[in-house]
Amino acid sequence: MKAALVQMQASADKDKNLQRILAHIERAASRGAALCAFPEFMMFYTRSSQTPRELASLAEPVTGGFVSSIAAAAKEHRIEVVGSFYEKSRRKDRVYDTCFVAGRTGRILSKYQKVHLYDALGFRESAKLAAGRRLARPVNTSLGRTGVMICYDLRFPEVSRSLAAAGSEVLVAPSAWVRGPLKEEHWITMNRARAIENGCYVIAPDQVGNIYCGRSLAVDPYGRILLDMKKRRAMGMVEVDPGIVKKTRRALPLLANRRPAAYRF
Repeated sequence: MKAALVQMQASADKDKNLQRILAHIERAASRGAALCAFPEFMMFYTRSSQTPRELASLAEPVTGGFVSSIAAAAKEHRIEVVGSFYEKSRRKDRVYDTCFVAGRTGRILSKYQKVHLYDALGFRESAKLAAGRRLARPVNTSLGRTGVMICYDLRFPEVSRSLAAAGSEVLVAPSAWVRGPLKEEHWITMNRARAIENGCYVIAPDQVGNIYCGRSLAVDPYGRILLDMKKRRAMGMVEVDPGIVKKTRRALPLLANRRPAAYRF
């Protein structure tokens, strides 16, 4: 099955971004993709000058127009979509950074609120975002059993391991990886490591431009980089084969060889 990765530079205009997203979905379907994956913060770019309340005023529920329009496009073009949006919370000065999976029927199959906020290396996402409380269970997609995580979650091996132990054959990680010293090296290493240690595909569409580094990646279960989009604003295509996951896990049975009882102190 083919997966499409969209590497985009989101503007501060939500409506303009939505129109670009819908066009990408149509194009991905026309190229034979079964699933189209978008980066974190695709809804709009949040400038540092934007206050928490201003951000919250632009956020939407999952039933709002932004996600509903994308779900309708997924149904129209018979394609699955993994995307992200700023989701309203109960607080007037905080929002959730949320990933969703829309099925080919337009139904929202999964919703995940980012658990690990990027409070590191001079950033403090918690000044505007609220942290989610739990991971989302993997769901069945055309690519196989699929788990989702978001950006900074890649630095926490427990996330991908928990998703893999719950049956994930593919991990999709919408990201907006901030530029900085050694950050691209970290990005590539994290994506390859998460694939290798869990014997699964990792699909990581990233933002490019603004403050972000690009380098959207697709990695196979043995750690081979199948796609590296460098600095292009574009759509990339990659083949995903659940049979390769099964073959890799038979040859390198890391999940089966775990001994959780020995890891306790």
